[in-house]
Formats: sequence, C-alpha cells, structure tokens
Amino acid sequence: MPIDIERTGAVATITVNNPDRLNALNSTLLKELYATIRSVAADDAIRAIVFTGAGDRSFIAGADISEMAGLTEHEAQAFARLGHAVASAFEQAPQPVIAAVNGFALGGGCELALAADFRFASENAVFAQPEVGLGIPPGWGGTQRLVRAVGEGFAAEMIYTGRRVKADEALHVGLVNRVVPQGEVLETARLTAVAIADNAGSAVRLSKRLIQRGREAASAAALAEEAHAFASVFGGHDQREGMDAFLAKREAAFDHE
Repeated sequence: MPIDIERTGAVATITVNNPDRLNALNSTLLKELYATIRSVAADDAIRAIVFTGAGDRSFIAGADISEMAGLTEHEAQAFARLGHAVASAFEQAPQPVIAAVNGFALGGGCELALAADFRFASENAVFAQPEVGLGIPPGWGGTQRLVRAVGEGFAAEMIYTGRRVKADEALHVGLVNRVVPQGEVLETARLTAVAIADNAGSAVRLSKRLIQRGREAASAAALAEEAHAFASVFGGHDQREGMDAFLAKREAAFDHE
C-alpha cells in the first residue's frame, strides 16, 4: 500500500511507501494519507504517532511536480488546500506526532515534517523549501510553520534561496530535535513514542492542546487556559495515581482505557 500503518501497542507508525518516486505525494496519495491520519487520530488506544517515509533515500521529496505542472489556478488551490488539510490533521491529532526524517524532506515533505510536534533526523537528512526555483511559493504551510520552528530570518533565507539544509545545520537552528546515525531514526522515534505513551494520556493530550493554544491566543488567555486545565485534572485517576506512585516510590499505573 502507498500509505502503510503499523500499530504496535499504543504507538502507530504511518509510512509513505512510494520509494521509487522518493515518496513524492500526488493528490491521490494525499487523500489516502489524510484518511489514514484521521483514522489513527480517532483511535483512543493510540497514544503516540510516528510519521516517516519508506527507504533510506527520502522522507518525502515533496509534491509530485508532474501532477502540479498542468494544474489550473482553481486546481492548484484545491491541491494546496489538500496539502494544508493533511498538515492540519497531523497538527490537530490529539496524540503527539514525531516525524522520523530519513533522506530528502523537500518542499511539501519539509512542510509535513513541520506539522509534527517534533522531528528526529537521520544523518543523511536534507531539508529544503525549493519552491521558488519552480516559480511558486511554498503551498502547504512552509511560510508559517518554518518561521515558528527556526525564526523569521532563517526561514526567509531557506524559502527565498531554496537552499538545502543538512542534518547538522538543521539541528543547530532547531529545525530538528535530534540527529542519529543513518538507519536508526525510525527506531529512535518509536522508542520516544513508547516513552510518551507510558505517561498519563490525558495529561499528554492536554499538554499538546495547550501548546497549540499558545500559538493561537494572546499570552494572558493561553496562560489562563493552562491554569484551568491544570486544575481540571485534580481528583481524576491519573492525577491521583501519578502523585501517589511518586510518593510511594513506585511506577505509576495510568488509566490508558
């Protein structure tokens, strides 16, 4: 299948499996990816998601240019909206999403990686927003999410020049959280996803929602919402169990139902 899903315990791994095309995405694959993310996000048994591309050459080498080349303005708008829908599905999933980036993350690939909560990169990872070299601006959120990730100045340089950023530089500017040896990025992401899933699911989901809220609301409103969310979990199972376990010096048994 072009979009694979593997569920292992409380972790789901979504893989774009089109390595012969460097995992480039056309509209058909985007629709399938969107449906897959929505299905996984709706599964309460899944507490963390890993997103990757098949093979060691490419995470996602962007959108399929052979399809884009012939689009009308109306069709291009629909294509952009589809890419935005996929990115938003990752961003709005209640579970944390980790992008495991191996090889090329170009254009739309970089943009979808940016929609994850954070990114791990293989040593051979390469990031770029090369759209201006094709006569177009980024269309799947790069002008917004890249700025949030690395700051306006570096994002502008990447977008205006289209230059490629290798893994070590991506780590330096904060585009990725960690760089690991080639061949280890997926396992590293999965182990981190397991560590996330072992925590209180209700608290993790609330934390993700509050981080997102901080991007959307004024600081005072976001801080007030955090205080309300903090208080709302007191008296619940996870709060009682987490604190009782800490005081008793034992492992917590959180409610993962």
